[in-house]
Amino acid sequence: MSESKKIPLILDGDPGHDDAIAWMLAKASPVFDIRAVTTCAGNQTIEKTTYNARRICALLGIDAPVAMGRPAPLLADPITAGNIHGQSGLDGPALPEPADDLSPLGAVELMAKVLRESAEPVTIVATGPQTNVAALLLAHPELKEKIARISLMGGGIETGNWTPAAEFNILVDPEAAQLVFQSGITVYMAGLDVTEKALIFPEDFERIRAVKNQVAEVVAQWLEFFYQFHRSIGYAGAPLHDPCAVAYLLKPELFTTGDYNVQVETAGEYCRGATVADTRGYENTAKANARCLLNVDREGFVDLIVNAVKSYDGREVPV
Repeated sequence: MSESKKIPLILDGDPGHDDAIAWMLAKASPVFDIRAVTTCAGNQTIEKTTYNARRICALLGIDAPVAMGRPAPLLADPITAGNIHGQSGLDGPALPEPADDLSPLGAVELMAKVLRESAEPVTIVATGPQTNVAALLLAHPELKEKIARISLMGGGIETGNWTPAAEFNILVDPEAAQLVFQSGITVYMAGLDVTEKALIFPEDFERIRAVKNQVAEVVAQWLEFFYQFHRSIGYAGAPLHDPCAVAYLLKPELFTTGDYNVQVETAGEYCRGATVADTRGYENTAKANARCLLNVDREGFVDLIVNAVKSYDGREVPV
């Protein structure tokens, strides 16, 4: 595929083990032209997720500028997930130090710059809270037409994980998520309905390790770390949440989807952060505003990850 035919991409996230694997998938694909990496607070504080993002870019060879986002949600107090991702937000294997300086622009201004300068509409993959994307829409409504789609990891039609009703990314900044869902932009929602079926087991990360390159070994160790935590709380395997948001763009045939109207609860005492999808299908049902991923071909999904790590053969950076 020629450079001009690549899909321009902004990676926005709070890395995080599964963010890192999502970015690995994106960088491995010839389909994408990664124009910027932006960070938000979520899995850890903004300082830690930004440092992690820069180290991931050094490992993978992502040479796009990296910009730091807001230190807190639009309105709420910060929530972090150090109990899952560790003190660093990316505990586990040693990683290279950042190869490039942080962008002097903040996340929103870097996103805006990429949108303004792109001849083609840009896809945003948002694998953390939607803080930066919402702030972009608020600050630069004139650029909305330059966004082709937002593929996000967040929410869940049937259940939550951080609370009985709410998935973590949406709960961290429900007001931001509601702005995104109400924006009129095409939204793909990789929520818990699909991500908790995208399970990784020891035989899968050993298959990745057997590829025997540096990235494959790091990814296998990330997965092993993630697997051990999730087994400790009763999961059968490790749910790979964020990679689903990239995998759907690459191989939509792996997924079963439904188009629904999704709203985010921002005020409830027990249900704040819930993604409420109208699945009733009545004639007067509100117009769909999101394509929701519901199921995945797990074996095909694992194959996609294995093939992606193979593309890093020959890449070795000092750690």
